[in-house]
Amino acid sequence: MGHPPFAVTVDLVVLTLTGDELCALVVRRGISPYEGEWALPGGFVRADEDLPDAARRELAEETGLAPGTVHIEQLAGYGAPDRDPRMRVVTVAYLALAPDLPTPRAGTDAAEARWAPVRSLVTERLAFDHDQILRDGLERARAKLEYSPLATAFCPPEFTVAELRRVYELVWDTRLDPRNFHRKVTGAEGLLEPTGRTTTRDGGRPARLYRRGKAELLYPPMLRA
Repeated sequence: MGHPPFAVTVDLVVLTLTGDELCALVVRRGISPYEGEWALPGGFVRADEDLPDAARRELAEETGLAPGTVHIEQLAGYGAPDRDPRMRVVTVAYLALAPDLPTPRAGTDAAEARWAPVRSLVTERLAFDHDQILRDGLERARAKLEYSPLATAFCPPEFTVAELRRVYELVWDTRLDPRNFHRKVTGAEGLLEPTGRTTTRDGGRPARLYRRGKAELLYPPMLRA
């Protein structure tokens, strides 16, 4: 008895901040199945590729960003037998985060690529099971902001506390008390490292510039109150 066709793909939940919106990268499919529908970027893993290499390649093809310039981590695997009408396809999803990513470019099998506000995407139907993958990626990002320095991945190399607070507010979709937030992040061991410089780009008085510290986990976790 022969084995049915089987393939492995990688799919990407790519999040960035554009203006005052948390946005995800989506592509309009140019081929069947789901031709003309919106989907997450991704593609088949090549025979000579490891999974992380495939994810970084797909990210570079869709955004033009060189590997190593974007935070990327494995999210989860999805293997429902009927998730792809072509054949049995198991996908490994990755979460990628970066500040102010450039205008995306459509890959070889996509007709169009764009940044779409997450608040609108979560109510839409994406191709395959990509709406579920997007929700899972968003929840991973929101949860990790509680206990890790992940929010700094959305910031430039040097940033103000106000810019960091904006990241938390947009990802969590809530308003935070500025004074309480400032006290928490500057008091969190290893989260921020002062640069000794200031900036007026936030408006008003000069604000101190920070860079990401060396902490991998935050104790106590950041609370949304």
